[in-house]
Amino acid sequence: MPARHHRVTRGDDYRRIVRNGSRVGGAYCITYVVPHSLKGDETTPVRFGYIISKAVGNAVTRNLVRRRMKSITDELIAEGECCRDVVFRALPAAATCSYTELQREIRRSYAKLRVRT
Repeated sequence: MPARHHRVTRGDDYRRIVRNGSRVGGAYCITYVVPHSLKGDETTPVRFGYIISKAVGNAVTRNLVRRRMKSITDELIAEGECCRDVVFRALPAAATCSYTELQREIRRSYAKLRVRT
């Protein structure tokens, strides 16, 4: 699980990222990215947030999707990204996809948005 400094925790930050961020949609999730709002240098860490609504499924299913997304973002953190806020919004199809399908889509959408910002 990402450390606290790698997580988007405030509702205001979620709203800002979703409303003002660049967006890429896919079959399993929508990814939003904005440059960091935190003041700092290039060592400011990347922060991730997750939106998994009840449309995805019951609590067990939503938590499974959330845990998968967190595991995938742990891999992205290990690659050394910085200076971005990222929010993943899970779509109902994420409940039935495999881990590798979700991983492929998150990596693809994140790579696209990394080039844009």
